[in-house]
Amino acid sequence: MDVRPQLIDALSALRDRVAAVRLPLPLPGAPRARQTRTELLAQLDDYLVPRLKDPEAPLLAVIGGSTGAGKSTLVNSLVGCRVSEAGVLRPTTRTPVLVCHPDDHHWFAGVRVLPQLTRVWLPPGQVPDPDGLDHLGIDGDRDDTVLRVETAATLPRGLALLDAPDIDSLVVRNRVLAAELICAADVWVMVTTASRYADAVPWHLLRTAKEYDASLVTVLDRVPHQVIAEVSRQYAALLTRAGLGDVPRFTIPELPESAGGGSGLLPTTAVAPLRAWLTHRAQDPAARQQAVGRTATGVIDSLNVRMPELAGAVAAQYAAAVRLTGVVEEAYGKELARVRRRLGNGAVLAGGARTRWRGYPLYSTAGELLDALVESLVALLQCAVAASDEQIRATWQREPAAGVFRFEDAGREAGGWGPAEDVHGRIGMAVRRWRRVLEELAEEEARLLERNAAPDAETVAALLAAALLGGRRARGAGEQLAERIGAQGALRLRDKGGALLTGCLDQVMHGERDRRLAPLDALEVAPEPQAELIAALSLLQKERWQR
Repeated sequence: MDVRPQLIDALSALRDRVAAVRLPLPLPGAPRARQTRTELLAQLDDYLVPRLKDPEAPLLAVIGGSTGAGKSTLVNSLVGCRVSEAGVLRPTTRTPVLVCHPDDHHWFAGVRVLPQLTRVWLPPGQVPDPDGLDHLGIDGDRDDTVLRVETAATLPRGLALLDAPDIDSLVVRNRVLAAELICAADVWVMVTTASRYADAVPWHLLRTAKEYDASLVTVLDRVPHQVIAEVSRQYAALLTRAGLGDVPRFTIPELPESAGGGSGLLPTTAVAPLRAWLTHRAQDPAARQQAVGRTATGVIDSLNVRMPELAGAVAAQYAAAVRLTGVVEEAYGKELARVRRRLGNGAVLAGGARTRWRGYPLYSTAGELLDALVESLVALLQCAVAASDEQIRATWQREPAAGVFRFEDAGREAGGWGPAEDVHGRIGMAVRRWRRVLEELAEEEARLLERNAAPDAETVAALLAAALLGGRRARGAGEQLAERIGAQGALRLRDKGGALLTGCLDQVMHGERDRRLAPLDALEVAPEPQAELIAALSLLQKERWQR
């Protein structure tokens, strides 16, 4: 087994690249990619890197299987004493239990393997209540998980057994933990029963073990004496058909001790063949090297397929994020251009604003005209934002990647971007700010004129706003402005006011666009992880090739 520091460093770098992967968008294939990422991290953190760093550490055999398969009873029987709770209550094993020889305890007391699990110990002979570990001062309902480490002198040196939760547990956390624990194994011991040996979940794990070329053992448990030959033959045929015909098989007959509520120990003769097989793998150097080397090499070889698949999923996430971003940018860009065209056509000078303009100065004051123009501009921008959001909503609803965002009913913005009144308030504030600056410009220009000839600053601001917003419908506004402050002053004001108006429009539309993009940006979907994954895999392949 290759344990060179360069290879371990390459694996550690690859592990960091896998940990950095984010797959937040609900694309087809994303759930599988997330599972692949989880499995990769579990195998790298819990097994491969620790195993290569400490090749002399005890052989770890994880006992996995379905609910009621008898895993805990099997572990107790292999050890020769009760270390894991067995019973009729399902699932019995809530807390994983690792058992090793006292001389090997130091290998598992730290976080060499399964670093995310908190270690706990019990006094000799004490078995915890399956409902939890509250009496040890550990909250059984909290999210983090504990690993109970036990020692037994009856277990051979160099061998550790880990009793995992049910792989088909009704408790999701138990299922996830069971899968992670199996990924930490040198040897996978899959336990099933005569009544459930054809179930889908165990076979999924068997095929996974074959895919990784892991060292695998199967145990057919609780087989009635009268059908033991027939069930064993059928199970062997299924294994052969799945390409697992060479996997060691052990059959344990149905015994009174198999039932829950008993001693939790099978007769020594019932488990002697499996115990002898495990002991040989742990203590014979050649057998141990074959078992450990096969599993480690199988995991490394599987990276050649799984890493490109993960990189492909990352690329798909980035491509989807670019599409979603493009929809938002296109919608707001198109509406901003439309707003500018409508301003040129005098769209703001409509409704109440048009009435005020026609009545100015006989029936409308400069202040009333300015108020009406501001309200009309606010309405125009609100319509533009709503049209942009509706276009985004219609397009994103056809895009699977947008399923992570909310599209709420009337009264709220598309995509769950906040209440509509917040958008209206932001637009109104931006336009009022533009109006104040416009009024300040008008006051400065009025101060430049002779005091006797200087017009009212509010009049200058109203005429300037009408000239900027009225388009073809307010040609007279520019002429009236020039009459009051001179042609050069009017031109100067229109240039400054026009630049301010452009800035106001950009601020509103770009600001709302960026708010729509903020939830997507927060997902931090980037292209770099794809290249980094492939580079890390290439470095690992180079190290292996050099050897």
